[in-house]
Amino acid sequence: MAIHLKNDIQSISYIKTNTAEMMTYVNERKTPIVITQNGEARAVLVDLETYQETQDAFALMSLIKIAEKDTQNGNVEPAKKVFSELKKEITENA
Repeated sequence: MAIHLKNDIQSISYIKTNTAEMMTYVNERKTPIVITQNGEARAVLVDLETYQETQDAFALMSLIKIAEKDTQNGNVEPAKKVFSELKKEITENA
């Protein structure tokens, strides 16, 4: 996803004037628009699907960090034992 400087960086005043067009642009192209204010990048306009995918990726990375920390601290069980206990629990609750 490369930024196209002419189309993907816009001033806030341009966004205000062309909001519907900009919403269509990000939703169709799945390309974020960097919004500038007084010549400085201040925000990003992104489609909802891309935003959700980003949030999901961050959540997954957080889970991986927790798992890595548990592994480093020795808070692990052999897979065979875990699956055996899960199978037993499922059988008992069926």
